[in-house]
Amino acid sequence: MESLFITHIQQSQQRQLLFSLSPTKHLTPPENFVRNLQETHLNRARASLRQALSWYGYLRKSGKLGSNPALASVVKPQLEILTATLNKLDANIIRIAAFGLVSRGKSAVLNSLLGEKILQTGPLHGVTQWPRSVRWKPGDKVLVELIDTPGLDEIEGESRAQMARDVARQADLILFIVSGDITRTEYQALLELRQAQKPLILVFNKIDLYPETDRAAIYQNLQQLGAGHPQAEPLLPDEIVMVAAEPAPMEVRVEWPDGRVSYEWETPPPQVDELKQILLKILNREGRSLLALNALVQAREAEATIAEKTIDFRQQEAENIIWQFTKYKALVIGLNPIAFLDIVGGVITDLALIRSLARLYGLPMTSYEASKVLKTILLSSGGLLLGELGSSFVLGLGKSTAAITSGDNPLNLTAYAGSAIAQAGIAGYGAYTVGKAAQVYLEKGCTWGQLGASTIIQEILSQVDQNTILYRLRQELGGNVGEFKS
Repeated sequence: MESLFITHIQQSQQRQLLFSLSPTKHLTPPENFVRNLQETHLNRARASLRQALSWYGYLRKSGKLGSNPALASVVKPQLEILTATLNKLDANIIRIAAFGLVSRGKSAVLNSLLGEKILQTGPLHGVTQWPRSVRWKPGDKVLVELIDTPGLDEIEGESRAQMARDVARQADLILFIVSGDITRTEYQALLELRQAQKPLILVFNKIDLYPETDRAAIYQNLQQLGAGHPQAEPLLPDEIVMVAAEPAPMEVRVEWPDGRVSYEWETPPPQVDELKQILLKILNREGRSLLALNALVQAREAEATIAEKTIDFRQQEAENIIWQFTKYKALVIGLNPIAFLDIVGGVITDLALIRSLARLYGLPMTSYEASKVLKTILLSSGGLLLGELGSSFVLGLGKSTAAITSGDNPLNLTAYAGSAIAQAGIAGYGAYTVGKAAQVYLEKGCTWGQLGASTIIQEILSQVDQNTILYRLRQELGGNVGEFKS
């Protein structure tokens, strides 16, 4: 039973030794650098949340939300989420949630980490009836909140799914407890938890019930299935661990001094040291970055919900603004005789349109941020809007030439009018396209800019070391950020 643990630990130590001796550039960052980087991530996340709360707080005080009670009632819960998330950041508490099916030993695993039996366990199914949290201080500087949950197969339907979503959203790290090969139900639950976009450690509990050969085979199978996707990279050593949180009693032979021999039942101590060491390493190496990243993901979701609901309430007003700017841009560019000013005037009109939509939705938008949105829209249009811009410029040159040479020649006046009408049509189409694209962008809320949640998520993920548990989230979370990447 112990040999597999010893082999696993020795292999891990050998890999670390070879890594430390390797003359490549992929050296483990110094401890001070890691600590400072984590502190930077935490401070940037705090600044982002404070900016969002300051802006939306201003909107509430200014009466822009109060003028629409229905909208204000929708926005209020999201503002409360932002406030609670900032408070969690300031408290510097990392939440670790344990999930699994009934009787997999979730409570026992957490009790063994705590070193005392605080959470109720027992032979009956479903001892844990609701999520329960307990504080754990594994080191001098780290404070952890362990969250125990009911069995995922005990609560039926949407209630179970909602409970899992709520707890997973609050958690910074997830422990998924199994006690053997993954069943179909467990695999589905694992996939659902992976959608929460949180680091996840697969815990193979009750290894004392399996022969060593079976444990090794199950461990290898869990390495692939635990990744949650057939094409995904197998789990790293830090992402899967074997434990015996509450070993079954075993019969031992006792020899007495007088020569008597008796047999007694004895309960071995829990085997969770490897899990505890892995958690401590993760908490010290990337705990505050985990905290910051989770807060930013929650903030991004809350801000996107605020923007989405605001857009729903003010859809018709937005449509009127877009058409107003479409007609204005078409008229101004059609009547303007100077080609260069056509381009300048068109860009200024598009920027004004984006900022007007942002003001309507009650979202923060400076001229600089509006220009970044416009740039993103132009580049993401597949060259369509850039092509329209070029066509408009060519028509503008023809219009300018016709205006200069028109004199009393009616043919030149006709050419001028034709170019002006065509250019006005292209300009109007461009304004309408920019307006509709800006609506889609604004649904993301105030997540852009230097302190936007999406921007800082991207920063953190770009600095993630490939040997960290956060690295698996880089592509998934980064893809969401990159959708409107400038």
